[in-house]
Amino acid sequence: MSMSRKLIVVLGGGESGVGSAILAQKKGFRVFLSDNGLLKEEHRESLRRYNIDFEEGGHTEVRVLEADEIVKSPGIPDTVPVMLEVLNKGVHVISEIEFAGRYTDAKMICITGSNGKTTTASLIYHILKSAGLNVGLGGNIGRSFARQVAEEHFDYYVLELSSFQLEGVYDFKADIAVLLNITPDHLDRYDQNMQLYVDAKMRIIRNQKVEDAFIYWIDDPVVTKEMEKLQPASTRYPFGEKKRDHTTAYTENGKLVIHSKEHIFNMELELLALEGMHNVYNSLASGIVAKLMDISDEQLRTSLSDFKGVPHRLEKVATVRGVQYVNDSKATNVNSCWYALQSMRTKTVLILGGTDKGNDYSEIEELVLSKARALIFLGKDNSRLHAFFDGKVEVISDAGSMNEAVEAAYELAERGDTVLLSPCCASFDLFKNYEDRGDQFRECVRKL
Repeated sequence: MSMSRKLIVVLGGGESGVGSAILAQKKGFRVFLSDNGLLKEEHRESLRRYNIDFEEGGHTEVRVLEADEIVKSPGIPDTVPVMLEVLNKGVHVISEIEFAGRYTDAKMICITGSNGKTTTASLIYHILKSAGLNVGLGGNIGRSFARQVAEEHFDYYVLELSSFQLEGVYDFKADIAVLLNITPDHLDRYDQNMQLYVDAKMRIIRNQKVEDAFIYWIDDPVVTKEMEKLQPASTRYPFGEKKRDHTTAYTENGKLVIHSKEHIFNMELELLALEGMHNVYNSLASGIVAKLMDISDEQLRTSLSDFKGVPHRLEKVATVRGVQYVNDSKATNVNSCWYALQSMRTKTVLILGGTDKGNDYSEIEELVLSKARALIFLGKDNSRLHAFFDGKVEVISDAGSMNEAVEAAYELAERGDTVLLSPCCASFDLFKNYEDRGDQFRECVRKL
């Protein structure tokens, strides 16, 4: 058997897996895709159209183990039975990002962080696309990166990368890497070991050389400690709230300031499309990328002020009887909810709960005590939330469905308040995913 016909097995048939299978097929490999669950109809269609051999509803281990290389979807942990077999046999396992990266020489702009990565990736994409660059958006967002490499021709990619996607990168290199922050998340996946999660995130600077850029939040103690330890070769472009030595971008006198080669860009913070301090950071990081790519001041100013934001991320749904309803369903960890509460200017009725990943709610305790008029717990099992908040917040109510939660919020909120869905938890107990949770929230609010 000649090397060119090696067998690529793709594990997982979601957006990422199907894209990888299509790219493998186009590159002349033998391909087999295997999913433990059932595929979406559109994904089945795509695989059939490309004549790709696949199975669903379980893995045929003997077929999976024939692989020369395995492209594993980010959602599959190494602890599932088929992966234990694969690792035992020593088959090389990579991520879609690593696989697709082999087949494009486009410039890679990669964003990771526990929070803010979708907003920042979307904002950078918006800036570059508005400036007329031929750019694709992928990774943890939108269409599969591998599928775009197979079917499109972009000169640049903006990739949002999760820690799970970064675990499977080896030779892939980011020309520009952005690391927003690192806070505890997904510790269920990392055996409650924070360092393993940090190590996965730091893979974003693997293989970077001095001509590559590393943009990071200088006030993040975890990141700065890792920088000392790893001493990456990349050229560093730190950003932070205040001006310090070597800070490339910061805020000063109500303005956002970005230093580039011969030049200083500034813009009033109140002109930024996105509200809240965390979005100032996202805008600073995006602005550094724009300046590294020679986007004009005027173009950058326009894009930072007309960006529309991301669905399910602090999304204003409606105002009903003087109460504003905000959908932040994408807040699947406590830190995200902290940012959301921090940006609230009014008393808030907070809807939270779902699948708890071992959350520590003390991070939001102070904000909840100062801003929350009432809490509504929306989940199958709210015992951990009760254990933490009972006796601290006067009004707490439980809801078994989104409809119940929104009805309760409508009763509890007073004119001028905000009702905020910012769950701190994954959504899989009552909803298909966080999008479904946010869509149901919108639907229920519109019916009020």
